[in-house]
Amino acid sequence: MSRGGLSKARLDRLHDVMAGYVERGNVPGIVTLVSRHGEVHVDAIGTKAVGGGAPIRRDTIFRIASLTKPIAAAATMILVEECQLRLDEPVDRLLPELTNRTVLTRLDAPLDKTVPASRPITVRDLLTFRAGYGIVMAPPDTYPIQAAMSTLLLGQGPPKPQTPPAPDEWIRRLGTLPLMHQPGERWMYHTASDVLGVLIARASSQPLETFLRERIFEPLGMKDTGFSVPATKIDRLATSYQVDPKTGALGLYDEAKGGEWSCPPAFPSAGGGLVSTIDDYLAFGQMMLSLGKHGNERLLSRPSVEAMTSDQLTPGQKAASGLIPAYFESHGWGFGMAVVTRRENLAESVGTFGWDGGLGTSWRSDPKEDMVGILMTQRAWTSPSPPDVCLDFWTSAYQAIDD
Repeated sequence: MSRGGLSKARLDRLHDVMAGYVERGNVPGIVTLVSRHGEVHVDAIGTKAVGGGAPIRRDTIFRIASLTKPIAAAATMILVEECQLRLDEPVDRLLPELTNRTVLTRLDAPLDKTVPASRPITVRDLLTFRAGYGIVMAPPDTYPIQAAMSTLLLGQGPPKPQTPPAPDEWIRRLGTLPLMHQPGERWMYHTASDVLGVLIARASSQPLETFLRERIFEPLGMKDTGFSVPATKIDRLATSYQVDPKTGALGLYDEAKGGEWSCPPAFPSAGGGLVSTIDDYLAFGQMMLSLGKHGNERLLSRPSVEAMTSDQLTPGQKAASGLIPAYFESHGWGFGMAVVTRRENLAESVGTFGWDGGLGTSWRSDPKEDMVGILMTQRAWTSPSPPDVCLDFWTSAYQAIDD
C-alpha cells in the first residue's frame, strides 16, 4: 500500500477498465487522475483523435465545458470577500439590463404572458442557479422561451464559443426576455453562470479572462487554462467528438486547428467555455479541498469554501427542479457545484463536491478521503445522466482505496 492509501493492484484495475473503453472504440483517449493524501496517480491512454495518430498525454488540453462553472463561482467569492459584491444584493447595480424582471405565467406560455417578478435577482441566486433562467431539459424549441433564447444566441445547447455575441450585447439580449420562473423559486441549470461571467467582469473592471488569469490561474499555476488555445499549444488540444444518435458512431464536434477554441471568443462563457489540462484542474480541485489555500497562498477564506460546498437548496427548490430523476435525493447544490448529501454507492462520501463537463470531463474533491479525482475524455455526453465510462471511473477510483 502506498502512503496515499491506494493499492497498486487496484490502480492497475482502474487502468484496465479505462483501457477497455479505448480498445472498444468508445472513446479515442482518456486521462485519469487520482490524488489521495497528496499522492498523485495520472494515467493517459489512447490517442487525441479517432483513428490513431498522436497519443493522449498528461498535458493534453481538453474542453472542460461545465467544469468552468465551479471556477466562476470561486471568482465570484473572491469579489464577495473584497466587498465588490454582496451575496444578497440585487444584481441591478452592475447589471441594469436585468432590472424590473417579468416572469412567464407558465414555461410554455407566449413571451408576452407574464407577471412582475416578486423580487430582484441576487448574486446568491446566480451562484445557486435560482435566478429564473436556465437550460430547459426538453427537445429544442419545445417552448417559445427556448426558441427565443436560441434565436438570440444565448446558449441553450453544447458550448460553441464563436457563436454568442460580446458580453454587453449578450446581457442586453437576455434582458429582453422574461424569466422562466420567479427568482429563488427553483434550480435551473447553466445560464446563471454565464450571467456571473458578465457580473465578474463589471465588478472587477476587467475582462473575465483577465480576472480569472490574475486571481486564479496564475496563483494556482494553471498555465494551460483559458477560453482559447494559442497557436503554440494547439497541437496539444484533443479533437472533440459527439455521438450520432442514429448510428452510435463518433462524429466530429470540434477540431483542434481552426476549431471553435483556436481563437479567443467574443463571449467568454463562465458556464462552459474553458479549456484545461488534468494537472491544471487538480490545482483548482486541491485548492478547494484545502479550504482555499494553495501552498502558502490563500485564494479564498475557509468560510467561503465552506459556503460554496454546502447545500444551498431547500427541499421545495429541489422538488421543482429537473436534471436527472432523483438526483437531488442524494445531492445538493452549493455555489457553482454539486454536493453529496447521502451516500448511495462506494463512490463519493457525504460532503464530496464537484461537477461534470458535458464534453467528456468529471471532477470530485472528497474531504473525508482527502482525495481528488478527475476524468478527461473528448467524447460528449449524450444525456444529463453520466456515461458508463464516467460511472466506471468513479467506481474504479474508490475501489483502489486500501486503508
